[in-house]
Amino acid sequence: MSISKQKIMIVAGEASGDIHGARLVEAIRELNPELDFFGIGSSALRQAGVDVKFENSQIAVVGISEALAKLKLLARALRVAKRSLIETRPALLILIDFPDFNLRLATVARKHGIPVMYYISPQVWAWRRRRVKKIKKVVDHMVVIFPFEVPFYKRWNIPVTFVGHPLLDSATSKTRSEKEENANEKELFIGLLPGSRNEEITRLLPAMIRAAEIISEQIPGVRFAIPVASRVEMGLVKRIVERVPVTVLIQADGVQDVLAKATLVITASGTVTLEAAIANVPMIIVYRISGLSYWLAKLLIRVKYIGLVNLIAGRMVVPELIQHEVSAENIARHALEMLEGEKTLAEIRSRLRQVVQQLGAPGASRRAAEVAMSLLSK
Repeated sequence: MSISKQKIMIVAGEASGDIHGARLVEAIRELNPELDFFGIGSSALRQAGVDVKFENSQIAVVGISEALAKLKLLARALRVAKRSLIETRPALLILIDFPDFNLRLATVARKHGIPVMYYISPQVWAWRRRRVKKIKKVVDHMVVIFPFEVPFYKRWNIPVTFVGHPLLDSATSKTRSEKEENANEKELFIGLLPGSRNEEITRLLPAMIRAAEIISEQIPGVRFAIPVASRVEMGLVKRIVERVPVTVLIQADGVQDVLAKATLVITASGTVTLEAAIANVPMIIVYRISGLSYWLAKLLIRVKYIGLVNLIAGRMVVPELIQHEVSAENIARHALEMLEGEKTLAEIRSRLRQVVQQLGAPGASRRAAEVAMSLLSK
């Protein structure tokens, strides 16, 4: 059977990948409206016109133990993906992060002569570096979003293109004016961003909400808000918030709305930390996973920081609280120091602007689409 020149398969196993994938699909369609797309994703890819064969909310995980708990669903999703790939024989397979799953699928694509583009690199530079050997065997082109990833892949003679970070494409405001910053400091507004999965909410929100109580005791009038991701159970968030006598605005989605108003955010580790940096909002990063996942991560991870902002900067720009450090008292202490102490919000905002400058210019989706089109033409 000849390879179809009209179809592209795209696989995004996470919520953020779904969004970035949708923007990539739209950018590719601007270059070639005749292409059809299918794959694994969620609402954003579906809205972009992708025929979603498996809903990624069923397989999104944080940590190794969480992956083990969803092993059957992951295996089922992989069977669906392999069958779709072999039966349809797309002209190109685009993979977005989600490495353990996607590299298995890339192996199948290579056996069937289907070119593979990997958009948003697995963090092989941080842990499990042996995976780069697998990438070299089964991936035709790496399309990366951090500048420090380019020399890493070049050392392995893997074709690589830095396109910038796709979050810059949708950022409504990269910086705040001095007037806006001063207004925010007079009217303190703290965003609580506990993550996009129920497991993260359970592990992080109780400490965040207790920290909010401590902060409000020290700074009367401070306001709090939680944007609740679409795949998170709203009732779970409300039950945790009701444990403390603090008024918290709970809203569906609305991360950008919260960032636009926030003086400070207390946030789960992940892509949202870069969203906060782009919005020029100081933050405290918190990270807690299962004991087993953390133990294994300690053995395998080779980077100094857990937060992307600090990784890009190569230094501690904003505080990180990891595992047992995640407590209401620690969160509140850092927040109060940032709001009242020597480490001023203005200093942190200046450092965040420097981080954002390293993310490249807007247009990542378009540049990634151009790489995809070059692979289609080979």
